[in-house]
Amino acid sequence: MSSQNSDKFFVGSIIVFLIVFGLENVLLSTMQSVAKSAVTPESMIAEDVAERIKPVAEVYVGEAPIVVAAAPTTSMSGEEIVAQVCAMCHSTGMMSSPKLGKASDWAPRIETGTEALYTNAINGLNMMPARGGRPDLSDDDVKAAVDHMLLLVK
Repeated sequence: MSSQNSDKFFVGSIIVFLIVFGLENVLLSTMQSVAKSAVTPESMIAEDVAERIKPVAEVYVGEAPIVVAAAPTTSMSGEEIVAQVCAMCHSTGMMSSPKLGKASDWAPRIETGTEALYTNAINGLNMMPARGGRPDLSDDDVKAAVDHMLLLVK
């Protein structure tokens, strides 16, 4: 009977060995495939690391730093500026803006004087943004647009 038990033990040991060997083989092949698809590490040079961890945005509490902007380089006529910038609101009277060519809308504004119109157009007034929302327009460009709108009502 002991020979029968030793035969069963031997066969059982071989089966256990084959199962363990098979599991190791599967595990190692899986590890190799993972290693092949691994991404190479990024450069650890100080400049590269600083670029990767830089903030997405900056928030200033108080006054923002002074930024020197390039000189405006628009070379459009007053008519072109009105067509591209001002007409969006002034052609329809949006937000109570005076309509282009409608003298009754412009009359009270004309009474305040041309300089007041220039100042309001440059700095904004009520719902109208400064420079019509185009900060790249120079003061002379805005004045040319105001002059063109005034020509339409005279």
